[in-house]
Amino acid sequence: MAALPSTMRAVQLRDYDGKPDSITIAEVPVPRPGPGEVLVRVFASPVNPSDLMFLRGMYGFKKSLPTVPGFEGSGTVVEAGRGMMAQILKGRRVACAAADAKVAGGMWAEYVVTSAKFCMPLLKRVEIEQGATLLVNPLTAWALMDEARRGRHRAVVQTAAASALGHMIIRLGKKYSIPVINVVRRAAQVDALRAMGADYVVNSSDPGFEAALRSLCHRLGATIGFDAVSGEMSARVLTAQPQGARLIVYGALSLGAVHADPSSLIFESKHVEGFWLSAWLRDRGLVGQLRMARQVQGLLASELKTEIQARFPLEQAAQALAQYTANMSAGKVLLVP
Repeated sequence: MAALPSTMRAVQLRDYDGKPDSITIAEVPVPRPGPGEVLVRVFASPVNPSDLMFLRGMYGFKKSLPTVPGFEGSGTVVEAGRGMMAQILKGRRVACAAADAKVAGGMWAEYVVTSAKFCMPLLKRVEIEQGATLLVNPLTAWALMDEARRGRHRAVVQTAAASALGHMIIRLGKKYSIPVINVVRRAAQVDALRAMGADYVVNSSDPGFEAALRSLCHRLGATIGFDAVSGEMSARVLTAQPQGARLIVYGALSLGAVHADPSSLIFESKHVEGFWLSAWLRDRGLVGQLRMARQVQGLLASELKTEIQARFPLEQAAQALAQYTANMSAGKVLLVP
């Protein structure tokens, strides 16, 4: 194996203000892995809504500045620290997540050091580009639908249904014969989802939205909901659901606090709860994670496929962010070192 360079190109975040000029490209030292860690030569890393929240300082934690953003990606392990798990991964293609330590770097760089526990070896049939988007959307979609299946819910209602993750929920619903009620906000998105086979689509911009959503939720029995929008949308969906329903909030695209009608919570025994993939995975343990990894990778070319709308080099990170923010439903934008 060729000797590693001493420096690398990396995107750096210098301020949590969400402004384009807070993102720069820098030449920084290539990190070295410690015990239980691996050094990954990054192939690609997507821009996700969670990345946008992190850049604005609105995610669940902040890192010391300047820092390299990027929560997930794919690449090849080129160096490993002490420890059996790390050594096993050396030379292998992996999907991986950046470490969440305050001083750790992210995936928007040529190399990243992360824990071997945050790496998922890719099956031979899985393309490394698809592996770059494996952890956030496919695993979240799988986890949410797993909640629906284990809870024996008759139907699901979801917001942000035109998103990449929303498409995955629709396809998983078809696979497991669970009706999915899809909430979008534009007429064009209604047409697009129906064209891909969605049976139930409602437009939140229509005057009769609340009545149509309530009718569907009660008729189909949508006692579980997945909300990526938050804000007032949470209350609109929860109010439409049947008595005793759960609403799982996994995103905050509106950047607003969750709203809920107290009467829904008090008199109808409805529940609002949060979902964070990292915590959900920790509860599954190593064996459960490995079993799920194989199942999810088996669906990456079908139900859990991610559409890619554009690819940018690291030097064009600001353009990548602008393109993704302007049209999130067109597919993922990748940064490709």
